[in-house]
Amino acid sequence: MQFPPTMPTSKGIALITGSAQGIGRSIALRLAQDGFDIALNDLPIKGPQLESVATEIKSLGRQVCIVPADVTVDEQVKEMVDGAVTNLGGLDVMVANAGVTTGGSLLSSTVESWDHILAVNARGPYLCYKYAAMQMIDQGRGGRIIGASSLLGKVAFPYHSLELGKHGITVNAYAPGGIPTDMVKGIMDESGKMDFSGYIDDPVARKWSTSNIPIKHVGQPEDVASIVSYLASKEAHFITGQCISVDGGISMT
Repeated sequence: MQFPPTMPTSKGIALITGSAQGIGRSIALRLAQDGFDIALNDLPIKGPQLESVATEIKSLGRQVCIVPADVTVDEQVKEMVDGAVTNLGGLDVMVANAGVTTGGSLLSSTVESWDHILAVNARGPYLCYKYAAMQMIDQGRGGRIIGASSLLGKVAFPYHSLELGKHGITVNAYAPGGIPTDMVKGIMDESGKMDFSGYIDDPVARKWSTSNIPIKHVGQPEDVASIVSYLASKEAHFITGQCISVDGGISMT
């Protein structure tokens, strides 16, 4: 008698926001390779891209579900977490990866762009952390909450851990430097040179390239995914409240 192949034991369930493309996609694939079952999130309009990533994850022998949501909307984030739990059986890793950026200066910015950036980059992680933490505490087995930051965010505003250590939950962040993704198309070429002339008036500050970086090659989304892989692992249980730069050595902190 033949039996269907058994699926390898899961390391847990990971939910990654903004995982239709770029860094989020690479994180989802890496965690699937590591043995996690994956809940994929992005905006509903990213359905075809999410389905494509889901197909890749299935080919790795992992369970996967799609939980579309706008991370700026309280009820949608709650439903996103609930959907991951319903479909996959729990939540062990939350990667709040979804984010947006703008190249405008302070003086050229608008209230609308400010509100949008804060809604996605600040309210989004807050809601993801909140509902993930509630679920993890209810489960009683700890967990990993991992947020996206950036090089500029790390230099300007120190990143602090939440008060979740007593529940066995670590809170860390990754801060990518220049990574060639759709987000930086138009300001970064394949060699790593970045041109901010369309956004910054100061000619001295317009040009930035890998010549300023100790490691002389361009980082890739997979390089960021490898850091998340470690932070999501059991070995990282004693690391919390950290923001780890993945920038080729630009930041020495």
